[in-house]
Amino acid sequence: MYCQRFDLNVHITRHARERMAERCINECELHDLLETGATRQKDDARLWIAKKMPGRADNLVCAAVILEDNLVVKTVMHHFQWED
Repeated sequence: MYCQRFDLNVHITRHARERMAERCINECELHDLLETGATRQKDDARLWIAKKMPGRADNLVCAAVILEDNLVVKTVMHHFQWED
């Protein structure tokens, strides 16, 4: 998978793939999330990307990612809420 938004190839960790399966989030939905979701930076390399997904009743879907040589998806969450 490639993410145009960050101009990086995407690497999905084993942990993230397991969470995607548990939460019924497929790669197409993940790709849409990475390309169009709202972002919040934790630091220069780490951020969260979240989006309300059509047809899902579990609040925001969120990916915790790291910007390295690839865009590394560390985990995928649902029932996510931004902290103020």
